[in-house]
Amino acid sequence: MGDRRLAAWAVLGCAVSFAAVWMAQRAAHVSMVDVMVYRAAGWTVRTGGDLYAMRLGTARLPMTYPPFAGLLFVPLTWVATDTMRTAVTAANLALAVALAALSLRLVARPARVPAVILVAALSVWCEPVWGTLRYGQVNLLVIVLVLWDLTRRSENRWAGVGIGIAAGLKLTSGLFVVYLVAAAVLVPGDRIVHLRRALVATGTFAVTVLVGVLALPHDSRNYWTRVVFTPDRPGAGEITANQSVRGIVARIEHSGAPGAAWVLAALVVGVLGLAVALVATKAGDRMPPAGAWPVVAVGVTALLVSPVSWTHHWVWAEPMVVLLASEALRRHDRRLAWAALAALLVFSSYMVWYVPHGNNNDQPEMHQNPGEMLVSAAYPLVAVGFLALAGVMAVRALRHPPGGKDAADRASARALRSS
Repeated sequence: MGDRRLAAWAVLGCAVSFAAVWMAQRAAHVSMVDVMVYRAAGWTVRTGGDLYAMRLGTARLPMTYPPFAGLLFVPLTWVATDTMRTAVTAANLALAVALAALSLRLVARPARVPAVILVAALSVWCEPVWGTLRYGQVNLLVIVLVLWDLTRRSENRWAGVGIGIAAGLKLTSGLFVVYLVAAAVLVPGDRIVHLRRALVATGTFAVTVLVGVLALPHDSRNYWTRVVFTPDRPGAGEITANQSVRGIVARIEHSGAPGAAWVLAALVVGVLGLAVALVATKAGDRMPPAGAWPVVAVGVTALLVSPVSWTHHWVWAEPMVVLLASEALRRHDRRLAWAALAALLVFSSYMVWYVPHGNNNDQPEMHQNPGEMLVSAAYPLVAVGFLALAGVMAVRALRHPPGGKDAADRASARALRSS
């Protein structure tokens, strides 16, 4: 009875939190502009227009996703605008609950109702999730597809489908395929599992491309030969909203076109991020929870190397904080607890908006001083810190033989519980 009462109170608290977010966003008159772009893209597909020539509003916002995404946006045109906004907000709130459950599953914690609801209720106030709700973005759908895939049983023959669909929506998810292939080649033990997931993901992504080509041949040719190679298409890369390596380099150079410098920096960060993920994968059970560290490492690396990673793209902050907090409790490690708290404060404080910032037309970021640049790079700095921490822990874990200290600790704990 106590567990049911606790669950009931948790659900009530989450409902209050969600309702407060909903009312706060309506009071702020949020435009949900991104979902309006999706709707316009869906309408363009439905009416046979040129998908990548479409522009929305005075800001002339374009479609930036692959043609497959344009097909998925068509149902947004079937209902009135207000109904669509309500439905998208409700769907994103449901996805916030799913993300909370999958984050707990990723770190090998029981996804009990009170814990899931608590994480979900708090997450909607963090800036990336708040921003996703504000703009009506697809970020929560993408991360849920990826985590659903990577937390499934390894023997599941369809594991990889979620990653393939996610990559069909946003190409940055394709970095997980690169990781899986590298793990299959370089990490012994689970090669078949990683290779099968990579093949299924690649095949699923190929299907999304083929569907786009068959349904929208002109738009597909346009996207895969031109649009995909224009990193500035989503917006000015130097503005504070862009929390990627390219954004940092652009602000340091005070230039809207950082050129080869950001490509080199992104390449270095990408290689190091994947290296951390692979070392953590090789550590396996010696770095519990096995699989969680490399997944989060790849997730944040994809955001770092993407030409544009708006603040609301950083929903990977949630599994990162859950992982750090969970391991702080399991290991009784204050350093991990401080790391979890620091990451939570950065993503919940909205601090990146404390410095002068603008939009695609007005860019005070071009005149930032060093202190303002640091604040403007808050999310990437947290991600780099996480990768450094994960890398150090993985290297230390590899120094211990399989079944070392952690395994002994777990065996002792089981013995105490059974005695």
